[in-house]
Amino acid sequence: MRKVVFLSALALATTPVLAAPKNIIYMIGDGMGPAYLTAYRYYLNQGERPVQQTIFDQLLVGASSTYPDDDTLVTDSAAGATALATGVKSFNGAISVNRQHIPIGTMMQLAKRLGKANGIVASSQVNHATPAAFVSHNVHRRNYDAIADMYLDYRINGQPVADVILGGGTSYFIRDDRNLVTEFKQQGYQYAGSWQDLNQLTTKPALALLDKIGLPAALNSEQPAQLATLTEKALQLLSPAEKGFVLMVEGSQIDWCGHDNDIACAMAEMHDFAKAIAVAKAYVDANPDTLLVITADHETGGMSLGADGKYLWLPEVVRGVKATGRRIADEMNAADSEQAALARWQALTGINITDEEQQQLLAARGKEQKDLRDVAVRLVAQYSYTGWTTGGHTGADVPVMAYGKYSGAFRGFMDNTDIAKQLIRYISTNQTPKASE
Repeated sequence: MRKVVFLSALALATTPVLAAPKNIIYMIGDGMGPAYLTAYRYYLNQGERPVQQTIFDQLLVGASSTYPDDDTLVTDSAAGATALATGVKSFNGAISVNRQHIPIGTMMQLAKRLGKANGIVASSQVNHATPAAFVSHNVHRRNYDAIADMYLDYRINGQPVADVILGGGTSYFIRDDRNLVTEFKQQGYQYAGSWQDLNQLTTKPALALLDKIGLPAALNSEQPAQLATLTEKALQLLSPAEKGFVLMVEGSQIDWCGHDNDIACAMAEMHDFAKAIAVAKAYVDANPDTLLVITADHETGGMSLGADGKYLWLPEVVRGVKATGRRIADEMNAADSEQAALARWQALTGINITDEEQQQLLAARGKEQKDLRDVAVRLVAQYSYTGWTTGGHTGADVPVMAYGKYSGAFRGFMDNTDIAKQLIRYISTNQTPKASE
């Protein structure tokens, strides 16, 4: 199996490169289409003119296509991540296998074979589609237990592919049939099961599973800067690495907010992701032999700034929302009266709604959480003039950002596979950059 798995990555690595970064930080904003960057810029702005650039704007170098290897043109996260991890397109649902279900070598597997260190960070469960595509293989992304098993069982040079694994997912790693956490510890991994324990991780290999599935949504979380904290910890654990490292950081829940058509949730996740990017950028500044590349696997929701024929978008409405649509629904459903439920709406959104809209909220109360959530996020979208075209993904191109001495290789338009191919070439070379480059 190993020869098959690494065939693709080694083939991509044959193209010579004159110089390569020692370390690669690869950040993926799941679902983060171009409108998300624009919305975040205005979301941060408090009415000043000119509108100030965000860290996304400052690092923007190009755009990428995302279509999968089928006739849909609209990728899911699994196929998108497979392309970004391997340089090869596959079908929706695939975790680094091709259409014949043959494993495709990933950049992290190649890095491990070459003696480099690897890390994955995610605000979802760590065995979710995007991180999974970098270290494992499966014919379907929903086979979470089997994917988690492969994180430990698949070895290169006698070691698991990922040296650092930080995020959520205890439900998949501590099960009735198997306790992977115990087995990771037996392999020498330090383990943290809470934010309080995170500081106890002092050296790689290390594993942190901080929630049963994904981490709390940024807008609901009591832990500030979740993704930035995990990114900083991962960089601490991976440094120094004699032959360098590859770190993948996913802002996973940007996508989840887009699926919910929840603009306030999405902007909070973008803010969390931006803080993590700032940590990575600071690392590049302090370690110039590091390349930072940021992109998305696809766009989610078909977001537009402006809706209902109005030339208007109101970020101040979005900024006033203090909880996700899911949390709003939970709190309204938990209220002991209709009056108390409407008081929770007002406290969590700051939006004054009509009597008819109040009745819409109350009519959905007591039903499935989704019913009340959908009304809540629709009202926030309505009052902020945010448009959504779908609860799924779209085929829109996504932004590409890069920073560091080698960022020029990612300028302009490219396919998602081209991003991976270039990174695989960098990983494969052991040449040292010349002082003049």
